[in-house]
This record gives sequence, C-alpha cells and structure tokens, in this order.
Amino acid sequence: MFETAELGRKISKRQYAEREPLLRQQLLEAQGLLRESESRVIVMIAGVDGAGKSETANLLNAWMDPRRINTHAFSEPSQEEAERPEFWRYWRELPPRGKMGLFLSAWYHDPVLDHAYGKIDRGQLDARLDKIVAFERMLAVDGALVLKFWLHLDREAQRRRFRKLEKDPLQKWRVTKQDWKNWRRYDKFVDTAEHVITRTSTGEAPWRIVEGTDFRYLSLEVGSRLLAGLHRWLASRDNGDEVAPGDDLAEASSVPTVARQIEAPTVLSALDLNKTLERNKYQVKRDKYQARLNLLHRRMHDEGVSSVVVFEGWDAAGKGGAIRRVTSALDARNYDVVSIAAPTEDESAHHYLWRFWRHVPGAGRVTLFDRSWYGRVLVERIEGFADEEAWRRSYAEINDFESQLVDHGIVVVKFWIEITSEEQKSRFDARAKTPHKRWKLTDEDWRNRAKREAYTEAVHDMVERTSTTNAAWHLIEGNDKRYARVKVLRTVCREFDKRLQPPD
Repeated sequence: MFETAELGRKISKRQYAEREPLLRQQLLEAQGLLRESESRVIVMIAGVDGAGKSETANLLNAWMDPRRINTHAFSEPSQEEAERPEFWRYWRELPPRGKMGLFLSAWYHDPVLDHAYGKIDRGQLDARLDKIVAFERMLAVDGALVLKFWLHLDREAQRRRFRKLEKDPLQKWRVTKQDWKNWRRYDKFVDTAEHVITRTSTGEAPWRIVEGTDFRYLSLEVGSRLLAGLHRWLASRDNGDEVAPGDDLAEASSVPTVARQIEAPTVLSALDLNKTLERNKYQVKRDKYQARLNLLHRRMHDEGVSSVVVFEGWDAAGKGGAIRRVTSALDARNYDVVSIAAPTEDESAHHYLWRFWRHVPGAGRVTLFDRSWYGRVLVERIEGFADEEAWRRSYAEINDFESQLVDHGIVVVKFWIEITSEEQKSRFDARAKTPHKRWKLTDEDWRNRAKREAYTEAVHDMVERTSTTNAAWHLIEGNDKRYARVKVLRTVCREFDKRLQPPD
C-alpha cells in the first residue's frame, strides 16, 4: 500500500513558484463558494511522525482565509473530556456549515498508537475502527464533505527528517523522545496504519496517501486534492448528484487545476524495464526455482495449505508465459488455471465477486488466475462497465475478499507484469505475423493502447488501495520475458516458503 508513497517525488523551486499562486487563488475561490453553499468540510491530516502534518495545516491556513478554518490537534484527554464518551471532544469541534475543520490525527491517533504498542489486539482495534466508520458516515450523510490525507515517510526518510530537525535550534523541539520510540517500532506502526486505512477508506470518507519526503510536492498534492474535492462536492450540490468525495476534479468541472499539472511518477514508472537475463543464466535460474517450487508445492499439498496466484498486466505482457513456467513445476492434479474474460450472462446476474468465490481452492490446491477480480478497478473502470460509485466501493470489497482468504490460511500472491508501450507494440506486430499466435490479438487490444495513460493511473490507484501486508502486489519488469519469468518463480517460492516457516 505505501509503496505508492515511496517513489521519491519532488517539485523544484521553480515549478513550485509557478504553480503555487494559481492553487492558492483557486482554493480561496472554492472557499468562498463553500461559504455560500453552507457546506461543511472536514479534513483529516494524519500520518507518520515528522511527515509534515502540522506544517500542512499551517500552510492551508496561510493559503486560504483562516477565519473560515478551525484547526484542531488533540493531546491527552483533560479531566473534563475523560469524564465523557471518547467522541465527545470531537463532536464539540466539528465545523459549522460554511466552514472547514482541519483535524490532526484526532480520532485515529489513539487506536493506531494503542495497537502499535500492543495495548489492544486486532479485534479490539477493529471494534474502534467500526465506531470511526459509523461516525464519519453519519457526518457524510448529514451533508459534510470528509477528506482524509495520510502523509507517509519510509523508515529511513523519517530518520533523516528527525536528524535534520534536531540540528536546527529553532526546530529541534519538534522531535521528542516519544517520536524516536515510535520510530523504533516503525514496522509495527506501518502494519497498523495499513490495516486502519484499509478498514476506514470508504466511499463517504476515502483516504489519500501522500508522499511526505519533499514538502513542496506534498503541499501541491494536498492542496490540489483538497481543491478537487471541493469543486467536485460543490458541483454535485449544484446538480443534485451523489458523488464520492474522493473523485477527481477533472471529471466534474472544466476549471483548470494544479492537480493535473503535477507530473508525478507512478509505481510503474519507478520500475527499471531495462533489466535482462541472458539465455544460459535464465535456464539455470529457471530450473533452480522450478525445482524449489516443486518441493514447496508438495509440502503445501501435504500440509493442506492452498494458494491463489493472480496475474495482471498489459495485453501481451507475458502473463500466459509466466503462468506456464509456474505450472510446469506443479503437480497437474493439484492446480487449476482460471482465465477470466467478460462475464457470462449467468455471472452478470450475480455480484461481480461471485464467479471468483466459485474458484477458491480447496486444501492443498493452487488456483492461478489469468486476470482476476481486479478487472473491476481496471477494465470496468476505464471502459465504463462499472459506474464510478461501484468501482470506488470495490477497493474495500476486494480487500475484504482477500482478507477472508488470508485469514482462512490461503496464500495470496499477486503480480502485475509491466512492459513499455513500445515493447507492447512490438509484441502485437509479432503476433499479427505469427499464424499460431494471431488469435491472441484483437481489435480491443489495439484500442486499449490509446488509453494507456488512464490505465496507468488506475493501476497506481489499485496498488495504493489493495497492496496489503498479507496480499501485496509484486511488480514485475516484463520487457525481458526471461527476467520476468524468473522473478515470478522466485517470488512464488519466497511466498510459499514464508507460509511454511514455523511461527516465531
């Protein structure tokens, strides 16, 4: 999930100077429209220590009219607050109609901290998160726009941020002993945060994960997303439409925004597609990992551990070839390959996950999906087969589906195989010239190439919303088929071996 916020995004001083004035102007204009519409806006700013939460709140106050913004940070409950239910102090600070409330961590702070330090277990955490979801849904139903930003730093970036602040006499007070104590439990905090975001990112109150390494980038990204949410919300109020608050402004208004001017890298653009593997080395490594996979598969079967392996990627990316290299190492009696195409009439009459539930493997078996339930947030999103509310809602539904698989003991391994547009065209041309491969190439494949930018954005969102600790996405550099196939085999071996390791 957080790999989308560890890409090293940066904005130069020149770019920032060019974009910041326009963004400020548009935010002020949107704030004026907000006041006229008597809508209330609740902005949650949470994230890891040192990622820039208070700085972001200060910046938004500087960019907009601070008289129409209330900013709230909460410390330990006072005696007055402790004598009342937990949410009492949050209710008191909710903004009136026409105003905006900025909340720093607020109702998310204690659940994350308590679970990261082992004061509450997962069940207790979920019970508290259910209350948060109900609270935010109540606010949204009452007409509030709820936007949530999680500011992220990787472990090393957080350490560097702390060290930098400590060297500044005017800033060192910001770094406390508790911050360093939390940093030493970084992995636990991130695992907890991932679960919290997954459970509480709803259609009414979606999370947006923002990289905090470069404050100029963070500022423009948060400001642009806030502007997009405001315009989308105000447009829906004027038109009487129901829309998700996380929708992009470009889909709701012709007003130009800075949000669309930021050319930020994606999880796919961060891949090095020049990686190759020589034929002789490929054969050695392929045989090595296939032999290893065969042993692991037999152990998985004997111990009754089943697995689901998902393959997604561009047309002609090499999904079929990778699947064949995996199945060559398995016992044909104990696996199934499920190729997913457009749903049949019978499948369309059910919930979209119905046909995938039917293929969940029994004990000791492996099911490999050539395309999967992620079509909901890829093809169906881009081609308009699912309306916006449906595909946005499906992120949570997919996470819940995979969580049920993992909780039952099923190993879930997910691959996206990435190739460049040029490599894809080369493979299309080769297929068109090869009689026994020509059937693979369709008019739809050529049409999809024109929508590559939209699909790339959809893949980035997919990884951000559905790459979890227990069902992570593995991104495969696929321009060189030999390299891709070996990496797939090595990854499956690693995930199977991890499952078979005795618990600590």
